[in-house]
Amino acid sequence: MTILVLERCHIIMNLFFGLTFILLNSAHCFYPKRLNISAATGDSDWSLAGATWYGSPTGYGSNGGACGYENAVAQAPFSSMVSAGGPSLYKSGKGCGACYQIKCTSKPACSTNPVTVVITDECKGCVTESVHFDLSGTAFGALASSGQDSQLRDVGVLQILYRKVECNYIGETVTFHVENGSNPYSFAALIEYEDGDGEIGLVELKQALDSDTWLPMSQSWGAVWKLDVTSPLRAPLSLRLTYLDSGETVMASDVIPAGWEPGEKYKSNVNFQV
Repeated sequence: MTILVLERCHIIMNLFFGLTFILLNSAHCFYPKRLNISAATGDSDWSLAGATWYGSPTGYGSNGGACGYENAVAQAPFSSMVSAGGPSLYKSGKGCGACYQIKCTSKPACSTNPVTVVITDECKGCVTESVHFDLSGTAFGALASSGQDSQLRDVGVLQILYRKVECNYIGETVTFHVENGSNPYSFAALIEYEDGDGEIGLVELKQALDSDTWLPMSQSWGAVWKLDVTSPLRAPLSLRLTYLDSGETVMASDVIPAGWEPGEKYKSNVNFQV
């Protein structure tokens, strides 16, 4: 009887240790997969581009630019963190206002930290690479480690990584700067500070007392859109923007008031539509 009990205990102990061994090895095999952080934090969503800089080493590129933002690029929220884009970024002006994160990892002077820039100008000659950022001096210097910006500026064409991101102009709403020379028969406005996609594919205008008719505007140049009519426009005017990539629609109701003046800026409280 004693021998039988001991044999049964021996069998149970063997089963217990065998099961424990299996469980421990199973846990060991799964654990690295659960902690595979590199798969989630890699550079798979970044693409290669070329980068140069222009203007003053600590400046904002050019005074004006092909998008029409003028001196606003030196002020908040742009704060000189701007770039001219090659053809694939400028997109004949429809790329104006798009936001990109860029970072430099290819040189010892690179900080490897991403910074955000806005397309505010065109670089017609930037065609060597399929994607090229001609950065303001301020934006280019921001790619470098502290005190290393001079070394980075001497590189020539710098290889960088980039990705498109949503714009977020904190404290600003979509703003319409009525162009000088506008009148009730010919209305043109520069559009800036569009959150989200940033790139505008279509702009439409609706007059007062007309709840159904949206008149398509044409892109005049850069971020300026224009509408010519045969009868005087009836203000207040509403403007509807359609983003180039997402197709999302933003409507600024009655944003241009009665008695509007050329040269003035009008800010909107926008409504998002799908």
